[in-house]
Amino acid sequence: MFTTLRSLRVLADPTRLRILAALERDELSVHELQEITRLGQSRISTHLGLMQDAGLLQSRREGKRIFYRLNAEADSTARELVQLAIRGARELPDHAADQVNLKRILALRQAQEQVYFNQVAGRFDRSYGPGRSWQAFGQLLLRLLPPLVVADLGSGEGLLSELLARRCKKVIAVDNSEKMVAFGAKKAKKNGLKNLEFRLGNLQEPPIEPESIDLVVLSQALHHAADPAKAIRSAHRLLKPGGQVMVLDLLRHQFKKARELYGDHWLGFAESDLQHWLEAAGFKRIEITVVAREEQPPHFQTVLAGGVK
Repeated sequence: MFTTLRSLRVLADPTRLRILAALERDELSVHELQEITRLGQSRISTHLGLMQDAGLLQSRREGKRIFYRLNAEADSTARELVQLAIRGARELPDHAADQVNLKRILALRQAQEQVYFNQVAGRFDRSYGPGRSWQAFGQLLLRLLPPLVVADLGSGEGLLSELLARRCKKVIAVDNSEKMVAFGAKKAKKNGLKNLEFRLGNLQEPPIEPESIDLVVLSQALHHAADPAKAIRSAHRLLKPGGQVMVLDLLRHQFKKARELYGDHWLGFAESDLQHWLEAAGFKRIEITVVAREEQPPHFQTVLAGGVK
């Protein structure tokens, strides 16, 4: 039941203002609100419950999911308070990132292929099938690749580059370690991979001709870059029109020992940062999603981001 005093008390919380601002455009599930705000499920559910009890929100169930929306049946006073709260939310430091994530989440709803993939991935981990493995699926998918020219930036010793070279027209592996480049080149020669070339260079200024690449891959490399945004701009410069970039990296985390243990420059990235950098570089048809979550502490999550030039 709505009362003005109760609603004012409910709205006196920055997190609830963030949620209201996200719900202004469309109804959202708890999981989607998690992806937008990067807050825990129980915390979001608690805030939603308080706002629904105050008459500010409505909900509906769809299978196992519950979707929340602004209460269309609220009286004029409640609607005025909600709009005032949404205006206040725009002054919060998290608002810009929330809006970027909201845009991304709504776009993902339209990608039915992604929904299907998530369903398949969920079944894959729960049931055993003889001969069925991610390694086998990976080999199958590699054989579907067209004859692309690929740049693997921050390639390390070239494990991914070597796999790609077995199917692609040409792979250029770039790393800033002389030892890594020498090791990778020696191994490529030993394995007879004449279409795999290693070059010494960095992510921000890779030694590759502009508009000469079909696909740029940054696999667990961007968090080592001094300037990630510049690295993504460089990837755009290398690509032919219609070429694609794929960034596989860690989602933002708080495991600070990663700098000492792994030489990481950045503690992962927020989806909103990747979205902003890709857009600023000129990429279109951007898709960003979390594709893996480790069960063991510190529970690293891996995010996949892609775009087309």
